Amino acid sequence: MYLMAIVDLYSRKIMHWSISNSMDADWCTQVMNEAVEMHGCPCIINTDQGSQFTSEAFSGYVLGNGIKLSMDGKGRATDNAFIERFWRDIKYEKIYLNPPESGQALYQLVKEYVPYYNTERRHGGIEDQIPEELYWQAINKLKAA
Repeated sequence: MYLMAIVDLYSRKIMHWSISNSMDADWCTQVMNEAVEMHGCPCIINTDQGSQFTSEAFSGYVLGNGIKLSMDGKGRATDNAFIERFWRDIKYEKIYLNPPESGQALYQLVKEYVPYYNTERRHGGIEDQIPEELYWQAINKLKAA
């Protein structure tokens, strides 16, 4: 099973996520499209250099929507530390403690964890703030400007 998540760099809020049993370009493009439909186009998206993200389908969708596409260096997980931190957190705080026995069980674990991560869990990287609160503070500041 594969989990794709889109994280807001500033607030660490998980903007959208999805699970699939295959991580192909069409699925990644669909997940990106769903995120854009829910939240609008980001200025930039950072991915690794997996074939699904370097594909014409994904890169064409991203660039065609005026989104800048940034890619990590090959084999450099630290280039995208924010999503890597989320992967670590969800594994150690939820999945390893409750090993799912099916794809549906994994989906339920993620469905429970992401709202907690966004609305309750404090993050040291953002001065112990809560992602959802920081996200809306930033949005409101932008609207007021």
